[in-house]
Amino acid sequence: MSKSNPADRVYSKDHEWVKDHGDGTVTVGITDYAQEMLTDIVFVELPAIGKTVAKGAPMAVVESVKSVSDVYAPVSGEILDVNLALEETPELINQDAFSDGWIVKIRLADASELQSLLSAADYEALLQDEKH
Repeated sequence: MSKSNPADRVYSKDHEWVKDHGDGTVTVGITDYAQEMLTDIVFVELPAIGKTVAKGAPMAVVESVKSVSDVYAPVSGEILDVNLALEETPELINQDAFSDGWIVKIRLADASELQSLLSAADYEALLQDEKH
């Protein structure tokens, strides 16, 4: 069973989480539910620092023993940092999707995009719908 989704983040319908740092930057990763569906993650393709990403466009790739999945940018902006630990230890996403398994940090192009994402409660409701 997946861990509860932290209330200090917002979520995309594509199962990414976004933690707003309040300074125009956010940290992004995939949810515990997403890593559970993927099973054992064996490789993460990270975007280049400085790359501009558009909301809804693929920004990274997560490969598991089962499949290869795009990670979509839940917001538009510039990649400020990437979690290089994932290159050596991609299973960090399986172990701790909401902390050590973060994928990128983004400087927001438009902070209002955060309002289009789901609260933890709304994301939980989406997951309940998907499971039925």
